[in-house]
Amino acid sequence: MDDVTQFLIRYSSLVLFAVVFADQVGLPIPAVPVLLAAGALAGAGQMNLGMAVGLSVAACLVGDFIWYYLGRYRGRHVLNVLCRISFEPDSCVRRTETFFGLHGMRSLVLAKFIPGVSTVTPALAGLFNVSVERFLLYTGLGALLWTVAYIAPGYLFSDQLEQIAAQAARFGGSLVVVIVGALALYIVYKYVHRQLLLRKLRIARITADELKQMMDNGHEMMIVDLRQPLDIQADPYTIPGALRMAMEELEQRHHEIPRDRDVILYCACPNEATAARMALLLKKNGITRVRPLAGGVEAWRDRNYPLEELGVGVA
Repeated sequence: MDDVTQFLIRYSSLVLFAVVFADQVGLPIPAVPVLLAAGALAGAGQMNLGMAVGLSVAACLVGDFIWYYLGRYRGRHVLNVLCRISFEPDSCVRRTETFFGLHGMRSLVLAKFIPGVSTVTPALAGLFNVSVERFLLYTGLGALLWTVAYIAPGYLFSDQLEQIAAQAARFGGSLVVVIVGALALYIVYKYVHRQLLLRKLRIARITADELKQMMDNGHEMMIVDLRQPLDIQADPYTIPGALRMAMEELEQRHHEIPRDRDVILYCACPNEATAARMALLLKKNGITRVRPLAGGVEAWRDRNYPLEELGVGVA
């Protein structure tokens, strides 16, 4: 038995907790292989099965509660942080908001099985003031199901996994280098993909100051609020005179947008990725005088410019 294997067996509990926790807080460290390995160790009698399940669930709860707490007490700013650090600008947040809107509290159970969604969902639960008791109940159930879903196969097929591990051990440090290298390449790929997407979306923007000046001068324009319904519920204010149109509606309703004036789009994400994507869509449909609002609605609010309150239940 080599030194690496001995180390992993000796500190298996610590490794399991640390990797699952890192995965749940959003670090690019996959927890599934470690859960399978923990199940295999339990099947071989080298780790207590109940302790393995308990440690994984505890790590999930700690990670989820951190995002829940930040969502509850830091509000929309937390989602903005997630949007900035995401490898896919604003798509994970937007996708999770839609998912949360469709499934409600059940999304806390299902989210564990959907990459990218599991990190954002607890923050949304906090943002919408879900009680701590309900949050812990649903996210705890999700953590338990997710943990068992991957530890159980490792436990049931521990003999086969042990044979695979024995074959892998023959490669020694070379295999570790290959795995670490593959993970590094994946992270680099996602980072480059993000930068290329942002470069593609880097079309002419308008600042909050420029927009305010145009409004003060009576410049004829149309402002379109592209935020999702959940964003509106969390922050029921909009720039005065803005037309509410969810991103999914824009392709069908673009005929409502005049072609003879400036069109300003804004969303909730600080890097305006949604607004920039929709600007490209409108240009393909003949609306050429279209610009995203730099910094989104937060940039407008930060300048203390006027906002208009929306009615409850706005779509």
